[in-house]
Amino acid sequence: MAGANAAQMRHFLADTYLSFVYWTVLTSLGLCIWYFPLWHMGISGYEVALLSNISPVVLGVPCVRRVIRRHRAIAAILGLAGVAAYAIASPTQRLLAVALGSAGVSLSFGATLYTDKVQGTGRLERDIQAWEAGLLVSIAVRMLFQTNNPVWPAMNEANGGWNKTGLALGVLAVLDVVTRRSDAVAEVHEAKKHDLSPGTTKRQAAWVPAALGFGGLLFALHSMFSDSAIIGRWSWDGYPATGPQPVPWGGLVITALAAGFSVGHRADLATGMLWWGVGSAGAALITLVSGWPGFAGGLALGFYLGTVTRSILRAVALCPPGRTLFAGMLWYNILVLGHVWVVAYEFVPGGPLLRERTWLIVAATMLSLYSGVRAARSSLVSRPASAHDSPVARTHRHRARSVFWAAVVAGWAAMAVRLPAATRTPVPFHPEQRLITAAIWTVHFDLDNDMWLAENRIIEAVRDLQVDVMGFLESDTERIIMGGRDWTQRVAEELSYYVDYGPSPRKHTWGCAMISKFPIKKSTHHLLPSPMGELACAIHATLDVHGRDVDVIVSHNGQEENPLDRKLQTTELARIMRESQNPFIFTGYVVTKPHAKNYKILFDGGRMHDIDPTDSDRWCQYIGYRGVKRVGYARVSRGTITDTEIQVGKFAVPEPNEDISEWKPSYRRVNESHYAPEYHFPTIFRGKGVRGHFYHVFKEPRYFE
Repeated sequence: MAGANAAQMRHFLADTYLSFVYWTVLTSLGLCIWYFPLWHMGISGYEVALLSNISPVVLGVPCVRRVIRRHRAIAAILGLAGVAAYAIASPTQRLLAVALGSAGVSLSFGATLYTDKVQGTGRLERDIQAWEAGLLVSIAVRMLFQTNNPVWPAMNEANGGWNKTGLALGVLAVLDVVTRRSDAVAEVHEAKKHDLSPGTTKRQAAWVPAALGFGGLLFALHSMFSDSAIIGRWSWDGYPATGPQPVPWGGLVITALAAGFSVGHRADLATGMLWWGVGSAGAALITLVSGWPGFAGGLALGFYLGTVTRSILRAVALCPPGRTLFAGMLWYNILVLGHVWVVAYEFVPGGPLLRERTWLIVAATMLSLYSGVRAARSSLVSRPASAHDSPVARTHRHRARSVFWAAVVAGWAAMAVRLPAATRTPVPFHPEQRLITAAIWTVHFDLDNDMWLAENRIIEAVRDLQVDVMGFLESDTERIIMGGRDWTQRVAEELSYYVDYGPSPRKHTWGCAMISKFPIKKSTHHLLPSPMGELACAIHATLDVHGRDVDVIVSHNGQEENPLDRKLQTTELARIMRESQNPFIFTGYVVTKPHAKNYKILFDGGRMHDIDPTDSDRWCQYIGYRGVKRVGYARVSRGTITDTEIQVGKFAVPEPNEDISEWKPSYRRVNESHYAPEYHFPTIFRGKGVRGHFYHVFKEPRYFE
């Protein structure tokens, strides 16, 4: 008996790992697709790879169904192509490999549901629990790796990937499937002993509602709960913080999901109308409310999804496999596109229909979940109580729960390991000289020119520049198409910064984030006027800089094609700066030529000064200042991380009681030797620089009196 139990646990762990591969490939597909429209600035054609996940449609063909049923390892092996894709350098070919992996994992999951649906054996229950466990393991791994999945095809040895290890474990799991002795006959015999009628079902579920429920369930889990930081960032609203930080409170997310999965066998409760209302209330809170109440709503939604997962998947298993899974994945894909359309409306056909309507996508998701749970209730809730209270079912549940909660413990352990770095007090670089070094960089969603995650090199560049305050633009990656991750956590933890993630993903911007060595006393997130085009964002923060309040703006204006938007956005930024009485530093993406109309609105209307009015070779990024002494200005090349350079300014901050009402800037240039070494820009970027970053345009920093 002990040997049989050990074998069953080994099989369950192998299935859990293959489910981890499922979630790995699912969450990486959108990330790899996103690379192409990002560089095309619109639909590229590669988006068709999203349809790779409708592969279960082939289960509607009897001969294919028989082959997959007898040789289930075939689809599992195809799924590993999504893990092995990291070995392909070409972004296009790597995407094709990930799409093949997506087809494989989707087909494998669909075949498993269809093949193991015999009642009384507990095999279907076990398979669904392995799928749930794979999600929890994926979340726990990402908690340890600072929201990245180390097996993603956008990871490699250079940026912290564990791809070879992940692939080797996948091969072992597939070998377990290939060599596993089929226990179907024994399990049916065991079911007969307990009078569970293994060969019959009570009723067939309505396949269309079941398909809609499955698509909604998969979308909700993927978009909101594939990483522990997502709902925390959805509820983020600036400083003083009114909600949770990702570390350690992301541990509550995996706990809520595991708790829901643990009671998922109670279909009579999970499929009730009242319980759906509770889940809908949680969805409304996380969509509409900031801070701890919104986060609590997200936890309630996560618990709800955990409880209904098993019921919906059981209903799907009772339906014709080909058309049900095809329709379910198609509905999932439609929700994913809607999830993109709400923010990318400027660049996609029909975009205005969903412009800034995340609430509509959430509502459609909850309605489809209602459809799924009603289908599940009509077909499953009338089963005999013995079906889920049999010794077989109890054994499977006990085994699954042990893995669920092991993943939760691992997740909280990861939070404990990361907590000291996440709560360490940052130290400015040159407090004796009262310096503040501020920079701006458009980082293209942390996805480099060759489709690799770039935070390793972003960290190295920020570290070597010795930046005190930095604005990152195009920074919001907590969406399906960006991998659902928060790369700012890693930057902040490894380099010791305070971080403001900027407007939350539910605010429909491409993101602007800020890291600071100085305490952030307060910050306000602005959605700038954007009547025509994409929604522009800004962070207005007040920092405690060497004992004096200094205001900083990080902003990203709209595109050249919308002049009215850019004018209105620039006018609003000027108003914010003009009304502040504190020393001020502006770092932003303006989209204007120097001394053009919008330039004058920004600097003259905002009572600000350009860091270098003689620099005529600018278009997007600008740095401005008021009430601080400008020391120097540098432009650093982008390397292969993005398509935009880094701009850096050094300033000396006046003493706390120093009167700056009569302050005027000096425009006299001086040599570097005019200042002590502490004031100098790093020499590492001179000449050919390092890692593709070097002083360019002027070939060296400029210093001012």
